[in-house]
Amino acid sequence: MTTQASVPGQGFRFSQLIYDTRYRSITIQIVVLLLFMAAAGWLVDNTIRNLAAQGKDFNFSFLWNRAGYDIGQQLIPYTNDDTHFRALLVGLVNTIWVAILGCITATIVGVFVGVLRLSNNWLVARLMTIYVEAFRNIPVLLWILVALAVLTEIAPAPNAYRGDNSASSMILGESVAFTNRYTAIPAVAFDNSLGAINTPLLPISLNIVALFVVFGASFFAYRKLAAHANAQQEATGLRPKTWWKSALILIVPTALVLVALGFHLVLPSLKGFNFTGGNNISNAFVALWIGLSLYTGAFIAEIVRAGIMAVSKGQSEAAFALGLRPGRTMNLIILPQALRVIIPPLISQFLNLTKNSSLAIAVGYMDLRGTLGGVTLNQTGRELECILLLALIYLILSLTISGLMNIYNKSVKLKER
Repeated sequence: MTTQASVPGQGFRFSQLIYDTRYRSITIQIVVLLLFMAAAGWLVDNTIRNLAAQGKDFNFSFLWNRAGYDIGQQLIPYTNDDTHFRALLVGLVNTIWVAILGCITATIVGVFVGVLRLSNNWLVARLMTIYVEAFRNIPVLLWILVALAVLTEIAPAPNAYRGDNSASSMILGESVAFTNRYTAIPAVAFDNSLGAINTPLLPISLNIVALFVVFGASFFAYRKLAAHANAQQEATGLRPKTWWKSALILIVPTALVLVALGFHLVLPSLKGFNFTGGNNISNAFVALWIGLSLYTGAFIAEIVRAGIMAVSKGQSEAAFALGLRPGRTMNLIILPQALRVIIPPLISQFLNLTKNSSLAIAVGYMDLRGTLGGVTLNQTGRELECILLLALIYLILSLTISGLMNIYNKSVKLKER
C-alpha cells in the first residue's frame, strides 16, 4: 500500500495578506482604519492650525461664564446671572419636555387616525386620508408657524378678560384662559408641605416624591391582582370580577395622600394686564407642540395602517366567529400583533420629532438650539465648540430613544420556542 507524501509546510509570506482569503479581509479593514485615522488626524490638525491663525483655542471654559440673557419659559430655576452651562440645561430640559409630549400626542393621534383610515364609513376614511396627505406633504415648519399664527391672531389679549362685560370668558369652570401671548392654566399647590431636596439641577418636592411612591405601590398591587385573576382564569376558565378592587387600589391610596397633603389648584386670575396665580404656557411652546404632533401623527397613522393591514384577515374573522365585537377585536387581537410591524418605523418617527424640535427657534421657544446653538454661540463666539456639543447632545438623545424603544420592541416580539 502506498501513501501520499505530505506537502511540506510553507512559512508565512506577505503576499498572503492580499491573495489569501484568510487574511485579505483583515488587511482591508486595517488599511481602511488607518486611512480613516489619518483623515481624522489631518482634519483635527487643520482645525487647530486655523483656530491658532485666528487667535483662538479649543476649550469649553466659556460654559462657566455668566450667561446674561433671560429665558422665557423654564422648567428648572434659572436667572440671567447663571452660567451658560445652566442655560444649556434649561434648553435641554425644554427640548426633552416638548419631545416627550410630542411623541405621546403624535402616537395617540397616529393610532386614532390610522385605525379610522380603515373604517368602512366612506366619509370618515376620506377625512382621515385628507388629514394624512395634507400634513405629511407640507413642511413641518409651516405647520408650526400656522399654529402660532392661529394662536396669536384668534386668541384675545389678556386684558380682554377684564370685567363682567368682557369680550372673552375663561373655560373649564373659569380655570383656563387662552390669550394671544400665552395660555393661563391652574397651578398645583399643597397646604401641607413635606419639604424639598435641593439638587444642583432643581429642588425636588417631597410631596411629589410621596405621590409617585404611593401611586407606584398601588400600580404594583394592581399588577399583582391582575396576575392573580389571570391565573384563576387559566385554572377555572372563569375570570373573577376585579374592576372594583382595581379602582380602589389605584384611586384610594393616592386620593388619601392628596387629602393629607392639602392638595388644591390655584386658579389664574387677571391682575393688571396679565394673569397671575396659575401657570402661563407660552404660545411658542403650544405652537411647536401642536405642529410637531400633528405632522408626525400623519406619518404614524400610515405606519399603524400598514401594521394593521399586515395582520391576516383570518384573525379578525376568527374573533368575529367567537362573538367578539370589532372594538375589542382591534384592541385585543389586531393591534397587539401589529405592534411587531409598527414599532421599528415608529422609532424613526420619534427620532425625527425630537430632532425637528430644533425648529423651535422659528417661534421663539428657547430649547437647546435656541440657548446653546443660538444666544450662547453668538455671545461667546465659540462656534465650533457649541456646534460639536450640540451635535453630541442630540446624538445622545437619539441613541437613548432608540435604546428604550428597542427594549420595548423586544418585549412585544414573538417568543419562539
